[in-house]
Amino acid sequence: MAFYGLQDIHLIYPDYFPKPVYDFKKNPLKRSTVDLGRKLFYDPILSRDHTISCSSCHLPNQAFSHAGNHLSKGIEDGIGDRNSPAIFNLTWQKTFMWDGSVANIDVQALAPINHPKEMGEDINVVVRKLNQSKEYKMLFYKSFGDSLATSERLMKALSQFQLTIVSANTKYDKVKQGKAKFTSSENKGYQLFKQNCSSCHSEPLFSTYEFSNNGLPFNPELNDNGKWNKTFEPADKLMFKIPSLRNLTYTFPYMHDGRFKTLYEVLEHYEKGMVKSPTLAKELQKPIVFNSQEKEDLLAFLATLNDSVLISNVEFQKK
Repeated sequence: MAFYGLQDIHLIYPDYFPKPVYDFKKNPLKRSTVDLGRKLFYDPILSRDHTISCSSCHLPNQAFSHAGNHLSKGIEDGIGDRNSPAIFNLTWQKTFMWDGSVANIDVQALAPINHPKEMGEDINVVVRKLNQSKEYKMLFYKSFGDSLATSERLMKALSQFQLTIVSANTKYDKVKQGKAKFTSSENKGYQLFKQNCSSCHSEPLFSTYEFSNNGLPFNPELNDNGKWNKTFEPADKLMFKIPSLRNLTYTFPYMHDGRFKTLYEVLEHYEKGMVKSPTLAKELQKPIVFNSQEKEDLLAFLATLNDSVLISNVEFQKK
């Protein structure tokens, strides 16, 4: 196992994982700060009416997604713009959100906090609330050497906790480490995966975390063009961040708008549902067709990417 960190916590991950993208020199992992971040993550004080926390849309037993919900849900029965992405292995990601509009996890939480249909709160009001809490004053003192809560410290604490959420304890990982073997069906599915899926969902993270147009029919109700919504560059139209294939059992429904309830529907999309457009991924110019047995084998392999250790790890749950 490899590790990375500068203070009293090491980020532990397998040696076949790539080097972290996040610069821990600027925000070294520290136990007290991770603990503060975890408390903040589960605290609805971050929302305007004290009803929604980060964990409302990122539940630990659902691989930090919001299983069963097409779009994120917020204060006063508000409905967000997109499906809540699963948040694990963030330290290997350069950008955040489905459209990549946030380039640094240390400021990512501003987006849901400020979103009128999610947390609907002003970050300055959040900071004011934290500074009125004796408990938070003590926790900020432990982390930063004085008791003052600031927006920067709040963001760094939240990111520290989230950066420790590593998914690396699947059957696939055990096979990579020589501690288990794939079944015949899983191995056949693995070969199909490498032939048809790995260019976008590359091992071992099972995503390049780049952006792609995978041919989804445009949803006029949401009017969501992905990266184009922010950049207005023609090349960014319908480009969305490629999600990891780890933990798919826990993170349905699928796609940026949660339109597919099952993985069978996802496979059907790639076989006969893709819409041609100028930005359609070059890998998807032709349909991806599997027979029924191949589908079962591929799904058997994808099931080896589920991390039951992650979803039951008390270190990531509310204390």
